[in-house]
Amino acid sequence: MIDLRSDTVTKPTAAMRAAMAEAAVGDDVYGEDPTVNLLQSTVADLLGKEAALYVTSGTQSNLCALMSHCERGDEYIVGNHAHCYIYEAGGAAVLGSIQPQPVPIGEDGMIDLDAAADAVKRHDHHFARTRLLCLENTIDGKVLSLEQMRASAEVASRHALAHHLDGARMWNAAVALGVAPAEVASHFDSVSVCLSKGLGAPMGSLLVGSADLIDKAHKWRKMLGGGLRQVGVVAAAGLYAVSHHIERLADDHNKAARLAKGLKAIQGVTIESCSTNMVFIHLDKQVLHPQSDPQNDLRERNVISEWHGPRCRLVTHLGISDTDIDTAVSAFADLIATQ
Repeated sequence: MIDLRSDTVTKPTAAMRAAMAEAAVGDDVYGEDPTVNLLQSTVADLLGKEAALYVTSGTQSNLCALMSHCERGDEYIVGNHAHCYIYEAGGAAVLGSIQPQPVPIGEDGMIDLDAAADAVKRHDHHFARTRLLCLENTIDGKVLSLEQMRASAEVASRHALAHHLDGARMWNAAVALGVAPAEVASHFDSVSVCLSKGLGAPMGSLLVGSADLIDKAHKWRKMLGGGLRQVGVVAAAGLYAVSHHIERLADDHNKAARLAKGLKAIQGVTIESCSTNMVFIHLDKQVLHPQSDPQNDLRERNVISEWHGPRCRLVTHLGISDTDIDTAVSAFADLIATQ
């Protein structure tokens, strides 16, 4: 089966499994897991920050960041369809008592900085205190430029706000921009990066920032149930991933471009966007039978996908080969030809 639902479906490579089997471990709650400590220092150095904290997921990483930057009753400004606003179960509001202030995101994935600046509350007891501005890069596969991130940092600085990046796929952004990860991270006070998407580790994210911020986040991680013991077994997979799988993300980007090119040639398939490792498509109404179910029909052709009406997101990743791309394009062509 060719699984194009997400880059989260990857499985550890043989070399990654070997690293996991051989990992030196200790009790990380005591700070004694040598593999976790090495992963944290390695990623902090990669992103040019003082410290890093290994956590179970990107959701936990973002929440630890929000709760470290903000206090109860504070507010964070965020894009209106950003992951840490829409897809993280309202954790900032429920668990952190932090109010989100959403602002529009443009077609390029960038938040409206004028709207963000206008959303900053003046000092008045009637209002939540605005403390934080959040970006996401990449978002829907789209890459924010260095200039866009710099402009956001300037808005944050002008209004005395902290600046956080949900960089779950920041590795893809750095590769697409042709810069070191530290150059992306340099515009932010904190960055969350994921290991279990394009890098192919089975779990885990890291929050990076100043030593003081990470010390605060360490407490929130514990409160959120994220204190783990001999977790070096899976941290070893993350360490292998950041050492071997960052540059290869360019292969995923190239495969996504090949997939988009192949699908574009099929009558009735419209490419909405193709950026980094994500292709967004929709099928024209006239090419599908009213009773057709493209998700099930493609599965019968060995392609796993996830549909929302006529729209679908297809994601290339470590587990997708060039042959898989050709097979997927053929499956779409056959699906439409048999309607």
